[in-house]
Amino acid sequence: MGLLSFVFLLVLYLLQGSNTSLVQLNNNGYEGIIFAIDPRVPEDGKIIEQIKDMVTTASTYLFEATEKRFFFKNVSILIPNNWKENPQYKRPKHESYKHADVLVAPPTLPGRDEPYTRQFTVCEEKGEYIHFTPDFVLGKKQKEYGPSDRLFVHEWAHLRWGVFDEYNEDEPFYSAKSKRIEATRCSTGITGINRVYTCQGNSCITRGCRIDSKTKLYEKDCQFFPDKDQTEKASIMFMQGINSVVEFCNKENHNREAPSLQNKMCNSRSTWEVISNSEDFKNTTSLVAPPPPPVFSLLKIRERIVCLVLDKSGSMSGFNRLNRMNQAAKHFLLQTIENGSWVGMVHFDSTANIKSNLIQIISSKERNNLLESLPTAANGGTSICAGIRSAFQVIREVYPQIDGSEIVLLTDGEDNSAKNCIDEVKQSGAIIHLIALGPSADQAVIEMSAITGGNHFFSSDEAQNNGLIDAFGALASGNTDLSQQPLQLESKGLTLNNNPWMNGTVIIDSTVGKDTFFLITWRGQAPVISLWDPNGTPMRNFTMDAVSQMAYLNIPGTAKVGAWTYSLQAKAYPETLTITVNSQAANSSVPPITVNAKMNKDTNSFPSPMIVYAEVLQGYVPILGANVTAFIESNNGKMEVLELLDNGAGADSFKNDGVYSRYFMAYSENGRYSLKVRAHRGANMATRYLRHPLNRAAHIPGWVVDGKIEGNPPRAEIDEDTQTTLESFTRTASGGAFVISNVSKLPLPDLYPPSQITDLEATPDGDEISLTWTAPGDNFDVGKAERYIIRISGSILDLRDNFDNALQVNTTDLLPNEANSKETFAFKPGNISEENTTHIFIAIQSVDKSNLTSKLSNIAQVALFIPQAEPGPDESHPNSGISISSLVLLVVGSVAIVSIILSATICKSPVILDAGLLGKSLSSSPVSP
Repeated sequence: MGLLSFVFLLVLYLLQGSNTSLVQLNNNGYEGIIFAIDPRVPEDGKIIEQIKDMVTTASTYLFEATEKRFFFKNVSILIPNNWKENPQYKRPKHESYKHADVLVAPPTLPGRDEPYTRQFTVCEEKGEYIHFTPDFVLGKKQKEYGPSDRLFVHEWAHLRWGVFDEYNEDEPFYSAKSKRIEATRCSTGITGINRVYTCQGNSCITRGCRIDSKTKLYEKDCQFFPDKDQTEKASIMFMQGINSVVEFCNKENHNREAPSLQNKMCNSRSTWEVISNSEDFKNTTSLVAPPPPPVFSLLKIRERIVCLVLDKSGSMSGFNRLNRMNQAAKHFLLQTIENGSWVGMVHFDSTANIKSNLIQIISSKERNNLLESLPTAANGGTSICAGIRSAFQVIREVYPQIDGSEIVLLTDGEDNSAKNCIDEVKQSGAIIHLIALGPSADQAVIEMSAITGGNHFFSSDEAQNNGLIDAFGALASGNTDLSQQPLQLESKGLTLNNNPWMNGTVIIDSTVGKDTFFLITWRGQAPVISLWDPNGTPMRNFTMDAVSQMAYLNIPGTAKVGAWTYSLQAKAYPETLTITVNSQAANSSVPPITVNAKMNKDTNSFPSPMIVYAEVLQGYVPILGANVTAFIESNNGKMEVLELLDNGAGADSFKNDGVYSRYFMAYSENGRYSLKVRAHRGANMATRYLRHPLNRAAHIPGWVVDGKIEGNPPRAEIDEDTQTTLESFTRTASGGAFVISNVSKLPLPDLYPPSQITDLEATPDGDEISLTWTAPGDNFDVGKAERYIIRISGSILDLRDNFDNALQVNTTDLLPNEANSKETFAFKPGNISEENTTHIFIAIQSVDKSNLTSKLSNIAQVALFIPQAEPGPDESHPNSGISISSLVLLVVGSVAIVSIILSATICKSPVILDAGLLGKSLSSSPVSP
């Protein structure tokens, strides 16, 4: 492979960010789409056929909806290991559940079959995955959600282009400029009626919607029923189930007034404007001929084939690296690798040696045999390609096709020849997982893991951070049922210089406890190890491995629920001790609590900030109120600690979605960084949040036919705000490695403005407007901003596009509080000069002490009128009892109606306060995470 093509390949794969999808756009067609059927789905061949039919029809619909630009070219369907064999089923290459674009899996909760896309980043960024349930795929939910092929295109737009819904279940109605209450939709050309429709048995009652005295909008049970026969063509992101809908809303017909998530997240831009700005769109032109139908591959998950390729070059003798590698590899072989897997081993320095051919792990006997094959001495140079080629040889002896096999490559050295076998690796069909040890580990091998869909981990030489054991522990198969995967409950270490004790507790919660494994490591002498179960019974029988300086204990059966207490007493100083605890789900029918961590990008250039994400879930249900902490370690072992928040402010796009986020910009050096996350129950109690997932498909309550409602089956709902309290739990997870470049060693000016305010809310309060928002910091979400600029306008577009010239509110008494505090402020709006003004729009900019200004906040609005309700079926004045003549300020929507995402350019601007509008700061209090 030539140098230019090698560099192009590197850029191509690393630009994809940390999204794990393998989808590529090639000549207008999407290739490498993966549908993964969850192992918990009972075998049913109709699911495969229905997926094929859905995607084939969706491809044509997508092609027409995107002006003959995009179609689905090839799709892989991953079939679980527990389904019967079929000669049509091939072995996967790089395809796995980790890379799935569409999961066909049981519902989030029984009866909740709504399709949705897991999406927790900003506008224009790709989503995580689409979740369809088996009943949805089998066509049993067509009445409620419309044809599955159209809905797949709706969800694909979320997943691929980062657009959002044009309906809003939290704010289904709004006060329009027409002074009427309108249904939140796009386009407004979609016709229908607003009614309360209730059924008991076969008896249904329809009545007009009443106005709620607080919101001045329609009551909670009011719904919009679309006409069955329509002529309006947009929009797919509103209700693609309407027969006439074949387009996305564009600049001309987009409804900027509606409180839709698309408006809030995408700066009031239409979905087609966002799609047209995507790399996909820029790199294609419309086709003339219709596209070919999609090609499907049926791939069945097989038993795992793993070859460890371990560096034993001379540099591995320093910093206790060889022994630490052996400790981590032993943990992997004893605890992480699943029964039924095939495992082999290769050592390499300047040449490679096969130390163990593939052995199928049936019992502890095979595991112990593999432990004997680990390296005992380090010397020689580094030839990564020699190690990989020997691994291919090991695998081919049992499996002539290497497809889908995994190579775990651990190296600490540079190897200029490593790039010579990249093409070979790519063609092989094998997956390369890279574990880089120490600051000099070869960078070129990152491409091997990127192009094969493998993982990339980094461990520094600071043994107390436990990076190597974490990396090997994160290599459990993602293709098995979650109930069979080992989960890390604890991973911590300590360097002891004068105090001999390392004490603590590990929580075993009721969702785990099977196959619980305690591992202790040390550097000098074996410590005195004491461990007690929740009843205070001491645990004995640790297996001591003096050579590898480790001890381990497997708890038989299911470990007792509660706090397990440990006490480690060092025998000499200085000493480095670590403890790692793993466990599996206690019950295959109860999903365990899990934590997944990632950065928003795999590579980044200074000074651009990064975002840390940690997802805390039980099954697919988000966990709220957890304490979540990120530990980010640099190339030379410097540790940054960040508290992550799920507050819908700063880096966190959505409040209460179980995704905890924070900006990271404390770059200390160039090179690799590793991410580790710890989550445990917070002081304010953690809860399972049973509310519906964000971005779920619009449920069609019924159709209007000849003026009458034909109802659809109601959506299975539980109380929307149901939260169930969780017991105590602890989890840790590795988020892999990322690479930073262009960090300057010189002193630098202030580079970071305050973060954008995204949760501005406005409510009327007598003759004043009250505002609330979450405080940004001096540098994004750290520290304290210097001041706020609040401006108002009668035109949403004028405020968005010409903020500096809008009317300014007097904020002299408003002093910003610490980042993530709740801010409140009230002001009298005074006179807006625009004629025919029906709403007041409000936005904020924050300014730091260096006069750097934030992006403009989302835009909040209040209405200057009482909207008119439409007549009910038997009523001429459904809003009687409310005086239409009285003029009051009315809130439209509880949360930011429209979010303004301006360019990322950091700008400086002077601020001149206008005393014409009276404002007062009410109070400020910290926001609980």
